[in-house]
Amino acid sequence: MAEFAPALKVADLSEGSMRSVEIGGIRILVSNIGGQVHAVDGTCTHEEADLGLGFMIEERVVCPLHLSQFDLRTGAVLNPPATAPLRRFNVKIEDGTIFVEV
Repeated sequence: MAEFAPALKVADLSEGSMRSVEIGGIRILVSNIGGQVHAVDGTCTHEEADLGLGFMIEERVVCPLHLSQFDLRTGAVLNPPATAPLRRFNVKIEDGTIFVEV
């Protein structure tokens, strides 16, 4: 059964940034886009590269390996070579901490 687990402090995720965290053996990419916090799988669906080593352009993450791009809000693939979307996780914020449902 899924439950919310603490990921990081809100203060550690400035607007327009992303951070890679590991929760229960799952690599998760948490981002702050326009003051809204989002969480998606932190592993590229194409070659299993660590997206935390990639870079953020507006609401997208660019994979460091083959430059696939994913929407950080929805996990949708925005360009190849990846074809499968990233898993999206529910988030909530309580007492200055970001929690991710895993």
